[in-house]
Amino acid sequence: MRLRLILRRLTVSAPRMAVRSALPWPFRWALVAIVCGFCAAIGLWAFEFGKDIAGLDQGSKGELRKTQLELSTLREEMLTLKDTRDKAQSIANTAETLLTSEKVAQQKLSARNKQLEDEILALRDDLGFFEKLIPTSGLTAGAPGLLIRGLQAELRNGREIKWQVLVIQSAKNAPEFNGRLEVTFAGLQNGKPWSALLPGGAQPLKLKQYGRLQGVFELPPQVLIKSVTAKVLEGTTARATQSINL
Repeated sequence: MRLRLILRRLTVSAPRMAVRSALPWPFRWALVAIVCGFCAAIGLWAFEFGKDIAGLDQGSKGELRKTQLELSTLREEMLTLKDTRDKAQSIANTAETLLTSEKVAQQKLSARNKQLEDEILALRDDLGFFEKLIPTSGLTAGAPGLLIRGLQAELRNGREIKWQVLVIQSAKNAPEFNGRLEVTFAGLQNGKPWSALLPGGAQPLKLKQYGRLQGVFELPPQVLIKSVTAKVLEGTTARATQSINL
């Protein structure tokens, strides 16, 4: 019975009934969202306010400032190290350039020293050759004024002969001489007479006051060298001759 009375009051047949206008559902959800956002903002404010009161955020701010200061210091140190590196690189490049220049200069000096040594050896060779010249009275000469001043031959290693010949014109202001120098080697091969000329034959000879020719002649196997003869030729005419025995 009571249940019926309660249901009656909740239905249209209730003794009293009021008609009210209902809000649309979108407005209801918007209102609920606004209320929830307001509550969340109040809660966040309360949380931050509580952190400030408790002093929990002061340590983090101090650490942040310290980190920023250290970062600034590290940047300055990095710039300083970069400048130092650039200066060191510049010094290294300069030193490398100087070292390269010094090496080039040293190579030039070495080449010049080698050239001077060769010139000194050549001068010593010439001096020794001139010192060993035989007297003019011991020469066999052809036409007046043209003489073989010195003929030298040296046997080396048993297979080679190094020879040198000096030809001079004794007359003052003599005209230039153009001719040939013929060198003949004589000896024994297997007990039989043997002779030979230079491989290229007579060599061209051109001189104003004096001229020197030299070379190395390789002996054939089983040859015993006995003598060397030098002859200055003008055309087919022998202008001067000299022989030495070995």
